Amino acid sequence: MTHTTHLTRRQALALAALGLPPVLSRAQATWPTKSVRFVVPFAPGGSSEIVARASAQELSKLLGQSVYVDNKPGGAGNVAMAEVARADDQHTVILGHIGTLAVNPFIFDKLPYDPLKDFKPVSLLAKVPSLYLVHPDLPVKNLKEFIALARKQPGRLNYGSAGNGSAGHLAMEYLKMATETFILHVPYRGTGPQLTDLLAGRLDAASVGAPAVMQFIKTGKLRCIATGTTQRLPQLPDVPTVAEQGWPGFEMTQWYGMLAPASMPQPAVDKLAAACASAMRAPAALDHLAKDAAIAVGSTPAEFASFIAAERKRWQPVIARAKIKPD
Repeated sequence: MTHTTHLTRRQALALAALGLPPVLSRAQATWPTKSVRFVVPFAPGGSSEIVARASAQELSKLLGQSVYVDNKPGGAGNVAMAEVARADDQHTVILGHIGTLAVNPFIFDKLPYDPLKDFKPVSLLAKVPSLYLVHPDLPVKNLKEFIALARKQPGRLNYGSAGNGSAGHLAMEYLKMATETFILHVPYRGTGPQLTDLLAGRLDAASVGAPAVMQFIKTGKLRCIATGTTQRLPQLPDVPTVAEQGWPGFEMTQWYGMLAPASMPQPAVDKLAAACASAMRAPAALDHLAKDAAIAVGSTPAEFASFIAAERKRWQPVIARAKIKPD
């Protein structure tokens, strides 16, 4: 038997703002009953943490309970994914992204989690433009010059990534395939350590999500030679896209969404999804993400599930051709 709870006019209006019906199951009306742990399966300092913190701040206001970010890196995101898949406290969620959902299933012989069966998609939170960067000391001003240098000195140039199978790894391998170049890959354990070496000049290049590097581009510590978007970014109007520079049809963006363990009751998932949609429309979140050239989304669970399926289909042949293997 389904229990219902009677709401005051103020409560009904508050729920309406979240896109929820005024009469809810008791579990949906009362959840969350404590702080919500939002796990980020990567080291601090990358686009994933920026997106997570921007959404968590707004979700805390909407849900009436603290939503806090917990970085748990390791194993290309697999460590955290496996832990959250088994979480049964109904107050633990995780940030899913292109690596853990559309790459790892095709590069690891066996995963400690099933990305489709162990999780319920909640909401696609944001898309993040992939930027192609070089250290300012590298004698290139744009992508064409970078590719010309790479072809002139095959294997002499290197690029870093946050790890094998990471979004940055995928972005650079995709570029290498499109431009028919050979550039040496140097995997790191997270975006933060990778950026440290790129800023120091120990790496020649990298592809990184816009939020993590906009400050370094603006101060001249890194040079952006191309964007992976279909159109130029308003925040970087002078930087042409990869497609503009001679490779039409090229597109590369990262994306981040929230997943709940499969054990989380659907009413709680639905309430969380509605809150995510509202959170990503909040002026503070929009402003925060826009400064870093990230694009807020906020989808329904069904829309996010369809998006994940399309991304898996898109990247499986790319991974096979590039022969991407785990660390």
